[in-house]
Amino acid sequence: MNLSLGPRGFSQEISADADVGKRRVVIEGVVPEIDDGRFPIKRIVGDTVQLEADIFADGHDELSAVLLYRHSAEDEWTEVPMQMLVNDRWRGGFPVLCLGTYLYTFMAWVNEFITWRRDLEKKVAAGLDVAVELLMGAELLMQSCRRAGGEEAAFLDGWATILRDESLSQSTRVDLAMADRLGLLASKWQDRRSAASYPKDLRVTVDRDKARYGTWYELFPRSCSQEPGWHGTLKDCENHLEYVASMGFDVLYLPPIHPIGSTNRKGRNNAPVARSDDPGSPWAIGGEAGGHKSIEPRLGDLDDFRSLLATAHGHGMEIAMDLSIQCSPDHPWVKEHPEWFRWRPDGTIQFAENPPKKYQDIYPVDFGTDRWPELWEELRSVVLFWIEQGVRMFRVDNPHTKPFGFWEWLIGDIKGRFPEVIFLSEAFTRPKIMYRLAKLGFTQSYTYFAWRNTKWELTEYFRELNETAVHEYFRPNLWPNTPDILTGYMQVGGRPAFMIRLVLAATLSPSYGIYGPAFELCENVAKEPGSEEYLNSEKYEIKNWDLESAHSLKDFITQVNQVRKDNKALQMDGNVRFHPIDNELLLCYSKQSRDRSNVILVIANLDYVYVQSGWVNLPLEFLGIDPLEPYELCDLMDGSCYIWHGPRNYVELNPHVAPAHIFRLPANPRG
Repeated sequence: MNLSLGPRGFSQEISADADVGKRRVVIEGVVPEIDDGRFPIKRIVGDTVQLEADIFADGHDELSAVLLYRHSAEDEWTEVPMQMLVNDRWRGGFPVLCLGTYLYTFMAWVNEFITWRRDLEKKVAAGLDVAVELLMGAELLMQSCRRAGGEEAAFLDGWATILRDESLSQSTRVDLAMADRLGLLASKWQDRRSAASYPKDLRVTVDRDKARYGTWYELFPRSCSQEPGWHGTLKDCENHLEYVASMGFDVLYLPPIHPIGSTNRKGRNNAPVARSDDPGSPWAIGGEAGGHKSIEPRLGDLDDFRSLLATAHGHGMEIAMDLSIQCSPDHPWVKEHPEWFRWRPDGTIQFAENPPKKYQDIYPVDFGTDRWPELWEELRSVVLFWIEQGVRMFRVDNPHTKPFGFWEWLIGDIKGRFPEVIFLSEAFTRPKIMYRLAKLGFTQSYTYFAWRNTKWELTEYFRELNETAVHEYFRPNLWPNTPDILTGYMQVGGRPAFMIRLVLAATLSPSYGIYGPAFELCENVAKEPGSEEYLNSEKYEIKNWDLESAHSLKDFITQVNQVRKDNKALQMDGNVRFHPIDNELLLCYSKQSRDRSNVILVIANLDYVYVQSGWVNLPLEFLGIDPLEPYELCDLMDGSCYIWHGPRNYVELNPHVAPAHIFRLPANPRG
C-alpha cells in the first residue's frame, strides 16, 4: 500500500524521502516572524537576535534543537544550540556583525542518547538492574562515533568501551555516563536524518547604528543668507552647519535642492499666482536648469554640494536628501517622457490635488503607465546619482502614493549595493499602509506622534510601537513639527508646549527631528483657524530667522540632545515602559539599556499652562532598585538630586520653568 503524509493525513503515494515517516518533531510559533516569513525583521550591527519557537514531539523523548544562521554573502550555516524554557518553548540567539541580510532557520530532532540517559537515571533511582541499558547506551555511542571523526570519535569509542566493561561496577559506569562532555559530544553526532527542519529561511535586515539613533534637523538652505531678503546658497548653508551641530544634531535634512519650475509657480502662503520675486515651492521640481539630478542654480552647483557634505562630516553630521517623485510642468521629463504622466481628456496633464487643495505647480508621476520599467529605472538612477555624490540618507516624500512593489524593488536593489543607505518614510497615512512600507524596506518612518497629546493617546500608541510585533520592523522617527505640520497643541501652548513636545520626542524614541529654526524660535502662528499650515510658510518664501533671539530654545534643545548622547538607554528602541502616576496630565515612563547599566526615568507635564503634581508608583524590581533601601535620582536637566523611598513618591512640575524631569536612576547591571 502506497501512503504519504498529505495536509489532511495519509493519502496517495508515499514520499520519496525515506525518513519522512520518522519525523516526529514539530517546529512552530516562531517569534519574531513577520507575516509568515514574507518580510524581514530589522536589527543594528552588533545586536544579538533573540528568537523563540515552540518545539515538541509525540511521546516523552528528549529533544535537541539548533538555530542555524548565515549572512547572505556566506554559503555555510553556523549552528547554535537552543535552550528549552518551559512548556515546549525554546530560545536561541545569534549576533549580527555585518551590514546586509542574514538568514536564519531551525532544526530539531529526538535525542536518543539524552533520552536514554534520563531513563537510566530513573531506573537506577528505582534500584533496578541496568546492565542491558548500559549496553544500549554503548551502542548509541558507537553510532555517534561512526559519524564523528578524529579525537571526538576516539573519545566516544573509548566511552562506549567503558560502558560495556563489566569489570567495572554498574554504579561506576552510570556515573561516567552522566559526564557533561559525553552528553554534548553524543548529542552533537546524533543521527539527524529524521530531524525536522523549519520550512522557511527567515531574514534579518541589518543596518548601521544611525538607522536606530539619530537627531535630525530640517533646514531650507535658501533661508541661510545673512542678508535679509537674499536667496541663500549651499555655501551659506555650509556656514550654518556649526550652529546646527552646536545644538547636538547629527543629521541635517534638506528639502529638495533641485531647480524649481516657473509654470504655475505658487506665491506666498500658497497663493495661486506668484509675484516676480517669489521663489516657489522646492517640491515643484524641475526647470530649465534640469530635474532630479540637478541643483537649483541660485543655491550653487555640485561642487558646492560636495563641499557641504564634507563640511557636515567634519562636524559629525550627515546630510539627508529629499527624494520627492513629482515634477513641475517645466521638468525635462514632461517633454522627454510624456507617457510618464496622466493626461486628461482636454489634453492637459493632471496636476496634484488633495481636494479641496490644488497644486497646479506639481505633476504627479503616473506609475500606471505602460512604460513603467523605464520609469522605475530612471528613478533608481536618480538615487544612484546622489549616492555617487556621497549621500547615504534619503527622506522620501509621500511614499504611500507610489506602488508598494516599486519600493520593495528600489530599496532592495539600492541596499543590496549600498547596505549603509537609510530611507526615511514620510507617509502620514493609515497605519496598515505605514507598516507595510516599513516591511517593504523603509529604514525609519514618520509617525502619528505630532497628534498624540493626551496621556492615554501617548501611552497606547507607544505601547503599540514598543511592545508588539510592530517593533520588529517599524522604527519611529518623531517630529513635533514639520513645514507642513503645526499642530493645534503647539499653536496655543506657546513656549512650554514646544519644550514639552521636544522632551517627549527626544526621549520616547532614539530618532527624532525638528523643523528649524521655526521650532527653536517657537514659530506657532497658523495660516487660519483650524489649519496646520504656517502663516507665511517657508515652503513658499525665503525667511530671515533671528537665531540670537532671547526667546530661542537653542540652549534647552542643546541640553536635551546632550542628555541623549550621554545615556545609552535613550539610544535604544523598543524599551519604553510606562508607569502609573495619579494625574492624567502627568506622564511617566522609563528606558533601560540592554544590560541595565543605564536607567532613565522621564516624568513630563502635558499641561502647558498649569503646575501639575501627583504620586508616581514605580516598579522598583523592574528598574533594578532595592525596595528596602533609599535611592537617589539625579535630574539631568538642572542637576538637582532627590532621595526617594519605596515605589510611591511625589512630583510637581511647572511647565513655564521645567516641564519635565529626566532622571538617571542608580545603575544595576545584570550579571
